Amino acid sequence: MERHTIVQSTQGDNSHQCTTHVTIVGAGAVGLSWTGLFLANGLRVTVHDPRPDIQLAVLSGLERIKWSLESLGYRIEKFTQRLCFEDKLHKAVADADIIQESIPEDAETKQSLYEKLGRFARPSTLILSSSASLSASVITQRMKDADRVLIGHCFDAPHLMPLVEVVPGNKTSKDCINRAMTFYRSIGKWPVLIGKEVSGFVVNRLHFALLRESIHLVNSGVISIEGLDQLVKASLGPRWTAAGPFKTLALGGDGEGIARFLERSGPMMTDVWRGLGQVDLDEKTRATLHKQSDDCYARVPVEDLIKERDEQQIAILKVLRNKK
Repeated sequence: MERHTIVQSTQGDNSHQCTTHVTIVGAGAVGLSWTGLFLANGLRVTVHDPRPDIQLAVLSGLERIKWSLESLGYRIEKFTQRLCFEDKLHKAVADADIIQESIPEDAETKQSLYEKLGRFARPSTLILSSSASLSASVITQRMKDADRVLIGHCFDAPHLMPLVEVVPGNKTSKDCINRAMTFYRSIGKWPVLIGKEVSGFVVNRLHFALLRESIHLVNSGVISIEGLDQLVKASLGPRWTAAGPFKTLALGGDGEGIARFLERSGPMMTDVWRGLGQVDLDEKTRATLHKQSDDCYARVPVEDLIKERDEQQIAILKVLRNKK
């Protein structure tokens, strides 16, 4: 396959179009979402993925997410004019300013890829990984110039959710950290710099901690899946959306800040921590979760549920962006 440029005749144009060239390596669900966001921001995008149907998959995928980008205020006329495909890796990254890698989470595969990226990409190219678990220090073990590599982990899906966890490796330069933070801010993301490489980074650790206790409570018959979802939507969801956990504590200290909150509620928190559940995702637990989830949510087509969720998320994000 040769390099292909896809051009569609549409109305209007992006007045803020810039010449930054981003290469997407791996165009699964996450890579596709990044592609849509980069194009919506006027960037020039090359997609590299070995799938034989990659052009059809990406173009149809972009059609599915166009409505959400429009809802967030992006102008997507001539949406794919700056999109091209290249099946040879060395050509795909040869003149890239930035690479956003989103291949599957396999250490051997990523290490092999990054060794090649080190040889094929220009020395000035910033290389970012969407990895959700493998650290930059691990995936660059075969790479000579690992100082330009760091994690840019999104909270799925990146064209919707603003977070990017920026996680440097043990060799990442300060200049590349600053470049990554600046780049993500320039496309409307909210990058958060993570100070240490820990398993799962931060957002997944928080997510999985809450999921563990949620599963424990459901599995113990304390609450149903439907009840727990409603509980979070009616309490922690809106509260943490507005303030986050620590600001919430500070505001709950009767005007004396977090110190007062911890003095008053610390003993109760410690007591509850001691009783938090430990769960195994064994066959019985999986069956319980499967049945309750299907009873709640399988009555409606999943596409409709996703659309409803995304519409509600977009409404929330619009408010947050106006207040930011």
